[in-house]
Amino acid sequence: MILPPLRDDLRLFAAAPERDGSPAWVIQDPVRNRFFRIGWLEFEMLTRWDAGSPEALAEQISAQSPLAPSADDVASLVEFLARNQLVRATSAGDSARLSAIRARQQPSRLRWLLRNYLFFRVPLVRPARFLEATLPYVAFVYRPGFQLFLIVATLLGIALAARQWDVFTHTLINAFTLSGILGFLAALALGKCVHELAHAYTATRYGVRVAHMGVAFMVLWPLLYTDTGESWKLPDRRQRLAIAIAGVTAELALAGLATLAWSLTPDGGLRQGLFFLASTSWVLTLTINASPFMRFDGYFVLSDAVDVPNLHERSFAQARVFLRRVLLGLPDAYPEVFAPRMRAWLIVFAFAAWIYRLMVFVAIALAVYHFFFKALGVILLAVELGWFVVTPIMSELKIWWARRSEMPNSRRVVWMTLAAGIVALLVIPWRQDVHAPAVLRADRQQLIYSPLPGRIAVAPRDGPVQAGSTLLTLDSPDIRGRARVSRASAESFIAQLERLPGVRQGEEKRARLASELAREQATVRGEMAELARLEIKAPFAGQVLDVDSDIAAGTWVAPSQPLGILVDPATWTAEALVPEADLARIAVGDRARLYLPRDPLTRLDSVVVAIDTARASALPDAVLADTYGGPIETVKEKKLVPRAALYRVRLRLDVPPPAARVARVTAIIEGRRESLAADWMRALSALFIREAGF
Repeated sequence: MILPPLRDDLRLFAAAPERDGSPAWVIQDPVRNRFFRIGWLEFEMLTRWDAGSPEALAEQISAQSPLAPSADDVASLVEFLARNQLVRATSAGDSARLSAIRARQQPSRLRWLLRNYLFFRVPLVRPARFLEATLPYVAFVYRPGFQLFLIVATLLGIALAARQWDVFTHTLINAFTLSGILGFLAALALGKCVHELAHAYTATRYGVRVAHMGVAFMVLWPLLYTDTGESWKLPDRRQRLAIAIAGVTAELALAGLATLAWSLTPDGGLRQGLFFLASTSWVLTLTINASPFMRFDGYFVLSDAVDVPNLHERSFAQARVFLRRVLLGLPDAYPEVFAPRMRAWLIVFAFAAWIYRLMVFVAIALAVYHFFFKALGVILLAVELGWFVVTPIMSELKIWWARRSEMPNSRRVVWMTLAAGIVALLVIPWRQDVHAPAVLRADRQQLIYSPLPGRIAVAPRDGPVQAGSTLLTLDSPDIRGRARVSRASAESFIAQLERLPGVRQGEEKRARLASELAREQATVRGEMAELARLEIKAPFAGQVLDVDSDIAAGTWVAPSQPLGILVDPATWTAEALVPEADLARIAVGDRARLYLPRDPLTRLDSVVVAIDTARASALPDAVLADTYGGPIETVKEKKLVPRAALYRVRLRLDVPPPAARVARVTAIIEGRRESLAADWMRALSALFIREAGF
């Protein structure tokens, strides 16, 4: 094997030493503006690359340095250089070999489309000359005096804003309008421009060329970016850290100045704009840019702080080997040598990054699903979850499966048992019970109201009553007064009629008085009928419950005020709200159990007697709503409407409950058995059928 020649345009720079103190270098590919970090052994190989063959190169290094590489080490470096297109072909064989490597690296059209749809960059400007020319005009921001001023201004702004915190939060709540959203977007654009210019100017200040600036699209969402990749040429780790943290620092300074200005500015458009600038800079900087779990500024800052370039890839590699060693018992060596505490930190960081990324990718998938129209939203949701979540997991599981023969027998038995248990859990129809929130009430019940505004004469009392007995007696002095006046008027008209002479000339007056008398008598009868309505009688035999303790004789009540409830304690029903996904598993005649939240040991047996065919448009009782401490999330309209698709199921109790009271219960219906896999398949089918329309 002959060593392939290196490309003539490659550049080699000294880099910061490795964590163990050994020297390191960076290879720059100026065509693609990519950088590759190499160690001492690789550097010694490259400086003697004209040795001709891997064997001769290994012999030279062993003779002229304390290192002792093998021909396999040289072959690995050749593979690395060829894979990253850092060598050139001099013969047909070299061209064929490089073409084969490139073909293996070339993704399929579908994979290329997915990769470029999920993330791609659009370079817009090459700002190196502009940055060098304007750097003297912004150099004052790097002076200690100005930085101290920014710190003091930020702390003062935070203190003043804290004194107006109610006004600040109220402004945030009222900002979610069309003009508010436009203001947030404008502030976001300004903040991100300052952010990226801070990276660019700091890199230029340390002699790092900014190749280009532009817009990157992450799942079609635009993000500004600055190419500061050449900062890896800097041997001083503090300078690299300053470039990485410059954007966050500048945006926090902008947020602090905007907060101070907002606190001192009177109400108006300027203050609203300062609020947008302060809130977007604070929130996005602290929640996104400062996070080390994605490849934003926080990642590069942490990578420089712990002096571990390519932190994600290297920590992920450590965590994968850790999983294989712990879970599978494989004797894999860790890909790099770290101190035990550092390795433990890298593994914990990898797990935290995986969990964080899982939440972010699921959130992005849901956002894409809701952003696009239904059919495309479902497809993109599947693409996001498949690419970011399922594919990495399946790739690792594929490796586990391929190496199953290397596992110790004890681990193999454990995993086979676990896999069989998971399969059984998914495919065996063991799920039977359907859990649903319900309200327990008497089959016959009636709220006790006053039909008219009135004063209580005889107050209702808790306890049993017979059909037709008086529940409540009220009095209305106003109605009695009108009846008394009408009765007196009627008596006056009767007296006048009796005094009229029985002659023809008095007939006309007699007719008029008789008409007035009839009207007053009708009024008296109407007023007496109204007074009769104020005596409330029991329509059926039962028990009076929940009488208001404030109700007593002499108390005035309104018609809308509930005074108690009359229930028939002989027969009781429960109204349960079952999710749409579980509706197919239950039928009329299925047995059910009811449990009180405050008394879970008491069981009430019942049977399903009716199932609604349409989703519930309102809750059967407010006690089930989340706004009143219930388990069902509702939307407040004219009535409490469940947010989810729930169906009402009526249950009849075998025996009355121990306490004759309306209560919230949990219903457990013994439905048809079903496996988790069948349930998930039905849910997915329903999702695609529901979202297939445009």
